[in-house]
Amino acid sequence: MDHVTLPPELKQFAEAVVAAGRYRDVSAVVAAGVRLLQRQDEARAELQASVLAAKEESDREGYLTGDEVAERVRATIARKANAAA
Repeated sequence: MDHVTLPPELKQFAEAVVAAGRYRDVSAVVAAGVRLLQRQDEARAELQASVLAAKEESDREGYLTGDEVAERVRATIARKANAAA
């Protein structure tokens, strides 16, 4: 791994979690941080793909307004409440 210089507050934090026994060394702390960044990037890409797919679907099939969605939710709740009664 290339040499990494951390800002003082991050270096202090990394050294503290190593001293607490949570990581074997500062490199392991940095690697954990990079893994979290990688997961965050992957989640962002998945969300972006999902939003794009939803937009493409709405372009093909149309979409509902917020009021239409709310009305459908209310109707479903009322229908289930009546069926349970």
